Amino acid sequence: MSVRVAIVGATGAVGQTLLKVLAERSFPASEVRLLASARSAGRTVEFQGEQLTIAEAEPKAFEGIEYAFFCASGEIARSLGPEAVARGAVVIDNSSAFRMDDSVPLIVPEINAKALNNHQGIIANPNCSTIIMVVALKPLYDAVGIKRIVVSTYQAASGAGVEAVEELKQQVEAFSAGRPMEARILPSAAAKKHYPLAFNVIPQVDLFGKDGYTKEEWKMVFETHKIFNDHSIMISPTAVRVPVMWCHSESINVETYKPLSAVDARQLLSRGQGIIVIDDIEEQLYPMPIDFPDRDEVFVGRIRGDISAPNALNLWVVGNQLRKGAATNAVQIAEVLLG
Repeated sequence: MSVRVAIVGATGAVGQTLLKVLAERSFPASEVRLLASARSAGRTVEFQGEQLTIAEAEPKAFEGIEYAFFCASGEIARSLGPEAVARGAVVIDNSSAFRMDDSVPLIVPEINAKALNNHQGIIANPNCSTIIMVVALKPLYDAVGIKRIVVSTYQAASGAGVEAVEELKQQVEAFSAGRPMEARILPSAAAKKHYPLAFNVIPQVDLFGKDGYTKEEWKMVFETHKIFNDHSIMISPTAVRVPVMWCHSESINVETYKPLSAVDARQLLSRGQGIIVIDDIEEQLYPMPIDFPDRDEVFVGRIRGDISAPNALNLWVVGNQLRKGAATNAVQIAEVLLG
């Protein structure tokens, strides 16, 4: 079986990664149609030895398309997603536009693939930090239930786009040369102030709400509830940007309803779908972002009991946010739909 595919936002970091993942997984695409803004139309991108020409993302561009991967802004998804569906496409959207819409399934295939049965043409890809966390927690949730999660993220520059990565590189060069470091992008392009990421840690990802939490932090709360279909889980998130190029890391403290030793948790996680455990403190083995530029699994280490609370564990989790946190998860959704 082969299908005709479109990628909206083909020139961005997620769109480029999605092309790479399609090739790696031998996705059965008879046509890959690249779509982007009018200013990018006419450019070419290599895919499996061919030069594909980018077309403007507009309603008529979805004629004949069966699967449309949206790797663009929520505004674009809201305007063009329904247009793609009206022309017969299934939309898999990586933006936040439809994630909390009750009529749109929010999918991590390792956890809630069955929810795809109820889709009405649009399927939402969760936030990258949420995907990485819930994949790691799924085996524990199934075994002993989860009462409370306290999570701190350590998010890579590439999570803010290609421009943030380039700015980080420029800041490192400027610092090394003794020049002032310029900052235009982080913590958010729309923020009042911008700070350098090089040799720094920024405790803000996205904009703050009046409650003191950022949009990124609330995404982890609401999306986790929807994915597990369990609103009883208490979640306290802190999202932080760190000066690494790829992979988000997360320090997770999880309180369970039933007791679970670190040994048993390690065994459960080792058998978990999409999870690789790297946890050998004698050999100083644990997941680190630098090791996984092109991996799709979620890596878990530093598994240990919480010495301050019963029925609680600490985990260190690393996942590539452009791959499993975005592009790979989207392709896996399409693979499930294709059967």
